[in-house]
Amino acid sequence: MESTGGPYLNLAAVTSPVGIARLLQMTFGCTTFSLVIHQGGFSAVYGTFCMFVWTFCFAITVFITACEFTHLHSCLSLSWGNFTAAFAMLATLMSVTAAVIYPLYFVQVGCYPIGCEVRDFRIAASVFAGLLFLAYAAEVFLTRAKPGQVTSYMATVSGLLKIVQAFVACIIFGALVNDSQYGKYVATQWCVAVYSFCFVVTVVVVAFSVTGKTALLWFPFERSVAIYTFGAVLLYVSAAVIWPVFCFDSKYGSPQRPSLCAKGKCPWDSQLVIAIFTYVNLLLYVLDLAYSQRIRFVSHL
Repeated sequence: MESTGGPYLNLAAVTSPVGIARLLQMTFGCTTFSLVIHQGGFSAVYGTFCMFVWTFCFAITVFITACEFTHLHSCLSLSWGNFTAAFAMLATLMSVTAAVIYPLYFVQVGCYPIGCEVRDFRIAASVFAGLLFLAYAAEVFLTRAKPGQVTSYMATVSGLLKIVQAFVACIIFGALVNDSQYGKYVATQWCVAVYSFCFVVTVVVVAFSVTGKTALLWFPFERSVAIYTFGAVLLYVSAAVIWPVFCFDSKYGSPQRPSLCAKGKCPWDSQLVIAIFTYVNLLLYVLDLAYSQRIRFVSHL
């Protein structure tokens, strides 16, 4: 471990604006899952996902704060700035998802049949879940790249968009496995291949950035990422055209939701979710491409 040439403990890790945001994240996260465990309760896949989000984000935030407070991050084989920026964005997305899911499935106005005490605990947990999201969003806002600032790739808009793209792809995959009937046509299988390819490459880009291994590549990383982003835009354009046609055109699928389709187990619902988030990811890749071109242009001034 290299000597920092300063004090052994880094007080800025807990006194700076980012450090205060992380302290609030730990406080809100611990409070949220403590309320749920103590009395609020959770069940099924949705509740388990929310508990995983809160405990996972709490554990990683404690790890980051401890490493920065003790300077231990200097002995890790990570690009620390890329790692913290990527995690802050991922935690923001995960926490806002949990903040929406938990009250949607577990909070109710009346006391029957769970009881008023359980209802109150669930409401309180939902409030702190919302505060947790705001705390992570504040860190993203504080650490994002400023104009003219030399910073980590994952702190730039392009880097942050990579996290969002991968997160949206996970939502698409969740809908795909929920009886979406994507294997019915070769065309829809092509769309799945598009989603999978772009997800894998995006994760690889994030992994190389976080591990700080981009300098070891035999090709220019930034240019290659821009070229890949352009290819991803073209691939998502094809999926954005093909998927709705083969799912909602009367020749291949159903323009309207079947009346006898059970709620929560309807392929049409999954197909609609996939179509919506296909367009969301297409927009994200277009924004990513536009921003990467802007950065290249400005860097030559």
